[in-house]
Amino acid sequence: MSLQVIGAGLGRTGTMSLKVALEQLGFRNCHHMIEVWANLPSIGDWLEAADGRPDWEKIFAGFQATVDYPGCHFWRELTAAYPKAKVLLTVRDPNDWFESTQATVFSPHMRGQMGDSPARTFVEKTVWNEFGSNIDNRDYMVKAFERHTAEVKRAIPKDRLLVFEVAQGWQPLCEFLGVPVPSKPFPRLNSRGELAAMIAATRAQGEKPDRGPVDHMAANAKEYLAQLRKVY
Repeated sequence: MSLQVIGAGLGRTGTMSLKVALEQLGFRNCHHMIEVWANLPSIGDWLEAADGRPDWEKIFAGFQATVDYPGCHFWRELTAAYPKAKVLLTVRDPNDWFESTQATVFSPHMRGQMGDSPARTFVEKTVWNEFGSNIDNRDYMVKAFERHTAEVKRAIPKDRLLVFEVAQGWQPLCEFLGVPVPSKPFPRLNSRGELAAMIAATRAQGEKPDRGPVDHMAANAKEYLAQLRKVY
């Protein structure tokens, strides 16, 4: 199985909604950071990729699409490795994006709960290092978001790229991918409040002595994916 769709948009740009939307359109399955947390052994393969030794066929075995981190970190490599894949660049207001990241995936709690585990090294190499010590600096992060958007637009031919806001719904996405528009509503998932609640639950569980925070994140990710599959 080969990747048919590559998501170049950064996390917190509607990527969970897009994951489910793509799967509903027949691109099964769609990789997303939650898949890594639900399958912690895959971290080793991503660390190999981060060190310049990717095995994309192994990493994406069983997947026809990828969105969110860590795939978006490797958008240049993936678009070169899969030249026939179409590219989706999810965007949103950069200031809103910054605020969303600070309340969720880039929050001090999220950055602090992984200890010295391989999971921390993985996230550092595939997410955080892109922003360095400026991850809490609004001006820097907004410019980094804008720079990322501009670089993708500059590098990918227009006929291969869709710049997409999930609020646009099915129509532009389906036209770009050449598939029928579903009758069901476009999925709306992983809101800031929803993800913040999941993080809070992980924090509370991480205070228990039986398992560490990363193990609880993995359990929560597996449960969330199972719920998605029941609903969608």
